[in-house]
Amino acid sequence: MAAIDGLPPLRDVIRDHELVAKKQLGQNFLLDLNLTAKIARAAGNLDGHDVLEVGPGPGGLTRGLLAEGARKVLAVEKDPRCMPVLAEIADHYPGRLEVINGDALEVDVTAHLRTPYKIAANLPYNVGTELLVRWLTPKDWPPQWDSLTLMFQREVAERIVAQPGDNHYGRLAILAQWRTTARIVMSLPPEAFTPAPKVHSAVVHLKALPEPRYPADAKILSRVVAAGFNQRRKMLRASLKSVAPDIEAKLEAVGIPPTQRAERVTIEEWCRLARSLETN
Repeated sequence: MAAIDGLPPLRDVIRDHELVAKKQLGQNFLLDLNLTAKIARAAGNLDGHDVLEVGPGPGGLTRGLLAEGARKVLAVEKDPRCMPVLAEIADHYPGRLEVINGDALEVDVTAHLRTPYKIAANLPYNVGTELLVRWLTPKDWPPQWDSLTLMFQREVAERIVAQPGDNHYGRLAILAQWRTTARIVMSLPPEAFTPAPKVHSAVVHLKALPEPRYPADAKILSRVVAAGFNQRRKMLRASLKSVAPDIEAKLEAVGIPPTQRAERVTIEEWCRLARSLETN
């Protein structure tokens, strides 16, 4: 990869710029440019697409996305120490890399990207789940993005693709699979990172569906699912009591046994329940 883009190896980059990963920023640098290029390819054909990247750090994935043909990469990086490194990459790819020094939870990227754009990121561990939920629950659907290619802790990745009855099945699986096709496309061991985290990681690819699999109001669905899994070991008649006073009747009306537990309820059933609650 270094030979392809003419830029130095990442180990040299972090050494020369004295970039030590900060735990409080959830940083774990992926330095193997072959792996970052593979992640970039997992995002699909990038030709003619803008790409949003969150937490680029020293720019390994950024370089992969640009080398794979992204029309433009918008990189949002909170750590000001990474700005000089990213500036060097921007100089190498004139007009194709825009960098914003800011918090991805606060930055509005809509004016910077042409839609539909792709999102690809080795997400900081401390904000990854929150960002995913935001991307999955916009006001309107289909969203402004076409696909998400995201690295998470392996456990979080398994929660995204889990099926009913699985111990990992919960709110993330329902929100992701209701509106996207989600699959794990790559696994990475701790030693692939600097510093090595205590857990394995995995890359998940989520492709936006033209419309949700089943009709439901997103806010109501999110609220009822959150209530159900907040006390996942309880029967639904107990865990959903705060959602509606007549919850047992609502459950029976949509064909869900009130004695069922949240982890056994399919996405279609959750959507039926959400629709029944729209008049509450």
